[in-house]
Amino acid sequence: MSVAMIEDKIKTPEELKTVLDALKKARKRVVFTNGCFDIVHYGHVKYLEDARLKGDALVVAVNSDRSVRMLKGDKRPLVNAYARMRVIAALESVDYVTLFDEETPLETIRLLDPAVLVKGGDWNTKDIVGREIVEKNGGKVISIAFVPGYSTTGLIDKIVSGE
Repeated sequence: MSVAMIEDKIKTPEELKTVLDALKKARKRVVFTNGCFDIVHYGHVKYLEDARLKGDALVVAVNSDRSVRMLKGDKRPLVNAYARMRVIAALESVDYVTLFDEETPLETIRLLDPAVLVKGGDWNTKDIVGREIVEKNGGKVISIAFVPGYSTTGLIDKIVSGE
């Protein structure tokens, strides 16, 4: 995959809406997920591969640096938003990446209107942000099994403790 192709995967929410509208007209199922992806690890990669299998195109919305700080505290993110988006865009399972600045991706979900909304198994489907929007529009909300032993916080703790 060339660098240009990786950059081409990164879109603003508005640019992405145009792309996704065309995919939907072609009867393609758009899958949406989101996260901080501060230190990408095996659990993230497996999760995104599984999410991609739920439809024809996978969109990943990445929390902005400000959004990560709101959720994780002032010491995070460790990696800036542009770098996190580039790493996620480089994954074969990911078709498009966008950024959101709010605490949740609710407005991005409302704008993009995916057919499938996916989160990790640590989320109960009834608690997934955007569930009502997706289900109201005839879509599905799925919780994908969490890969035990892989978390960014766990990795940070391991690095800090030297274990």
